[in-house]
Amino acid sequence: MATYAADQLYEEVAYLAYHFHWPLDQLLDLEHAERQRFVAQAARLGGGMTG
Repeated sequence: MATYAADQLYEEVAYLAYHFHWPLDQLLDLEHAERQRFVAQAARLGGGMTG
């Protein structure tokens, strides 16, 4: 099982919390692929992060 870089996780969680106003526990419960999909969607909506 591969581990996910903590810095990347924090960046994605902060980005989603900022754009979607979701609580931390819900963001941390997202699977990696699902979280990245929401990051991509936020970027398309004008958020700027490219994942």
